[in-house]
Amino acid sequence: MDITTIYWIVLGLMGIGVIGAIIPGLPGSSIILVAILIWSIATDFAGIGLPMILIFAVLILSAGVEYLALYFGLKQSNASKWSQYGAIAGMVLGFFGLLPALPIGGPLIGVLVGAVLGAFIGEYLYRSNLDYDARVKQAFKASTGIVIASIIGNIIEALLAALAVAIFIYSTWSFVFIN
Repeated sequence: MDITTIYWIVLGLMGIGVIGAIIPGLPGSSIILVAILIWSIATDFAGIGLPMILIFAVLILSAGVEYLALYFGLKQSNASKWSQYGAIAGMVLGFFGLLPALPIGGPLIGVLVGAVLGAFIGEYLYRSNLDYDARVKQAFKASTGIVIASIIGNIIEALLAALAVAIFIYSTWSFVFIN
């Protein structure tokens, strides 16, 4: 297989990785790292230098951004850890289709709906010392905070993943098409 074909395959994987950074539950940064590994093996690790180190730093930062966004979302909405655990459990249940069947969207919608329901239920159970109205209000606030933080985190993660791909293209384009 020639280097140009490998390059386009690697860029396709990276595009999937950027999409994976947007969609909750998909390993966007990991797919980009696998694509870089494939490229590095195909080129006998030629050109591994400052641009690749910068790409790794950006991808590590993007992995941490989602967790920081969730942390700040929890803090802003005064949510408990139970909301976060509920959101994670809901995402898993939604992804594997263990929530009631959804007419459209399948696992992706299941992940989003599951996270909201899981955060709501987790916070509702944690706030058992409050009366019903206060529990519902706090649970709704917590689930909304987690969802907004998750969306913001995913957008930032996708932008950082796109930046990593742009750095890769900038640093490797001449190797493939000018030589």
